Amino acid sequence: MVDTARQGRVGEFRGVAGPYWSLRPVCGGTEWEAEPEHVRPADPIERLRAENARCNARSRGEVL
Repeated sequence: MVDTARQGRVGEFRGVAGPYWSLRPVCGGTEWEAEPEHVRPADPIERLRAENARCNARSRGEVL
């Protein structure tokens, strides 16, 4: 999912929290809440970029 209110941040849908959707970064990290009207499905290329960023971070030894 892409949160258009946060400069196109890509995250995985985790659930509903009241009027908001909970999203978690593909690279791991802290979930955030997004308004459903600002969320859209990620294009395949957006998903690939997010997954690639995760792999690169892991290869550098970053804690995910």
